[in-house]
Amino acid sequence: MDEQRLLSIDYGMKRIGIALSDPLFTFAYSFKTLINDKKFWKNIAEIINEKKVVKVILGMPNEEKNKSLATKISNFKKEIERRFKLEVITWDEEYTSAIAQERIIESVTKKKKRRDKGLIDRNSAAVILQEYLDSL
Repeated sequence: MDEQRLLSIDYGMKRIGIALSDPLFTFAYSFKTLINDKKFWKNIAEIINEKKVVKVILGMPNEEKNKSLATKISNFKKEIERRFKLEVITWDEEYTSAIAQERIIESVTKKKKRRDKGLIDRNSAAVILQEYLDSL
């Protein structure tokens, strides 16, 4: 049986948080933080292929509050659709970083680790994906 998954992205100018669903599309878990550089497309392609991703959930900020980032994310969405021929659904990412930060504080004991921005990014992606899964 192919264990297909959903992938969630918390897009940032420096880092991109990645989360995956379980094969039953019930739970989201933080997976990895990728650097937003020239290697990004190669790295995300490997994840999409290895994990048999069938749909992407992309965090989208409130356009009124952050128009320039929302425009970049819209272009990023089109590029994912073009490169991978996958459906990409945008999802409101408002408060996901705050929720992720709270969860990290509850579960990570070392203060230095709590400040790891990559940890926050991938956990934000997991919050986005879990909200989407809960809506199904």
